[in-house]
Amino acid sequence: MEPEILLKIANTQMPFGKYKGIDLINIPEEYFLWFQNKGFPPGELGELMALTMVIKMENLSHLIKPLKR
Repeated sequence: MEPEILLKIANTQMPFGKYKGIDLINIPEEYFLWFQNKGFPPGELGELMALTMVIKMENLSHLIKPLKR
């Protein structure tokens, strides 16, 4: 995984919905699982959300949080 993608996951905020304005890495895993069933949004946001879900499922969030600006 590219370092710039990890930086984006650490610093991208959810632009809509229940967690609008919250950094992706701080959103509960259940929210991403719900999106997995319904379909992630198209484009970069959906890709970042899917990767964040995997990071959370593998219990690796502690590696991303230090990258926050």
